Amino acid sequence: MFELVAEQTPFEREVERTWYFLLHMYDGLPIWAVPIFLFALVIVLSSTASLAILAVRAGRQLRLGAAGGRRGRRGGETESEYLWVFMVPALNEEITIADSVLRLAEVEVTNKRILVIDDGSDDRTGEILSEMALPELTVLTRVAPHARQGKSEALNDAWRYLHRVVLGEGPYRGWDPRRVIVAIVDADGRLDPQAGRAARHFDDPEVGGVQSQVRIYNRETFLTLAQDLEFGVFGTVFQLGRTGWGTANMGGNGQFNRLAALDEIAVEDSAGHAGPWRAGRLTEDQDIGLRLIHAGWKGAQASDVTISQQGLNSLRALYRQRTRWAQGGWQVFDLVGPTIRNRHVGVAARWDQFWYLMMPAVQAWVGLSVVLSVVFLTTGIARPPLTVFILVLAYLFSAVPGVAGVLLARRRRGIWPFIVGVLVAHLYIFYSWLIYPVVYRSLLRQMFGVTGWAKTRREAIEPTPDD
Repeated sequence: MFELVAEQTPFEREVERTWYFLLHMYDGLPIWAVPIFLFALVIVLSSTASLAILAVRAGRQLRLGAAGGRRGRRGGETESEYLWVFMVPALNEEITIADSVLRLAEVEVTNKRILVIDDGSDDRTGEILSEMALPELTVLTRVAPHARQGKSEALNDAWRYLHRVVLGEGPYRGWDPRRVIVAIVDADGRLDPQAGRAARHFDDPEVGGVQSQVRIYNRETFLTLAQDLEFGVFGTVFQLGRTGWGTANMGGNGQFNRLAALDEIAVEDSAGHAGPWRAGRLTEDQDIGLRLIHAGWKGAQASDVTISQQGLNSLRALYRQRTRWAQGGWQVFDLVGPTIRNRHVGVAARWDQFWYLMMPAVQAWVGLSVVLSVVFLTTGIARPPLTVFILVLAYLFSAVPGVAGVLLARRRRGIWPFIVGVLVAHLYIFYSWLIYPVVYRSLLRQMFGVTGWAKTRREAIEPTPDD
């Protein structure tokens, strides 16, 4: 008797070949390379799962925000209960400083002070500020040898002035620090006139920081459009996804902090001067956001408050800026221990924060596996069977997370906006790989103790640009 065996369908053959590939995809590789690829695979799967979880949580926050908008938010009603202090660090900002400060003067809040820290500028920044007759404006001029020590030092100087003068005398004397909101605005920042809507977050007494949504106002080239998408994805997916946990981090430009929270985490520098921002931190915003969370304060992302800033049209300038940011990511490795031990948040939030802190190392490891893959394929050391199913699987893990993030950030309805969003997302993915080398450049700088940076030059702006 002969047993009849049904012939496999093309799909079944493809699945069988794929399973064989997955089980034997590291066959023939040098033994030392196998752990690198296995760990990279774990990282990719974990990152995909993390992104999916954050995207679902971000979608929930967007629905809650929309529901709150339909019911009517209290933010516009409660902003008068707070004193809003806008701090603007400025070093040689003659091109953009007037535009930024005048827009702060237009922010519709009842109680307002604007503190511009002229950090030793040698261009026309000081002259331009001296000509601005705004009753709420105070210019703090730092001179050598105290000037140009870093953004943290400039902000700490303004924090001490806020306590000593703004809250020590005049109409705001004795104002409760829990009702004082400190907003950090870069010298090229254009803050939403309705920024007072952030008050609804601070109505929760446990909220210590709120980050506004960052946009790029000169998004007219590939690079600036990609930067706008980058901020959009980070703010919409990662930040909103963490808001429910109270672990949204601060992003520098457009961040709002409760003064009482800043006071709680103040430390002394080597000269004995106190301040919330730690000296020498290249990403002082990331550092202070994490320390606020460790101290038990909540961090939130505001989806209805926007700040626009200049994007960089020069790839060289962009590499320099992103290398500095990436090096700041390596610097906050000293907060891994406090993050793991943080009992103010749940296990899931702690794990997410740990994963967030480890991102520079994660990116460096995945990048290494990609380089090795190219080397092994071009030299013939590895010759994997590239079936259609395997190519589709590789695409799903490499591109779909980025596409999903861009679509969620854009939030456009309809088939045509969907198609455009998918195409734009692939340009964004290309941009992400384009700036990938900054991970290694920043690591080398950190290893060799290089911390000096050249200031990013601003581009000329139109007097009344379309935001």
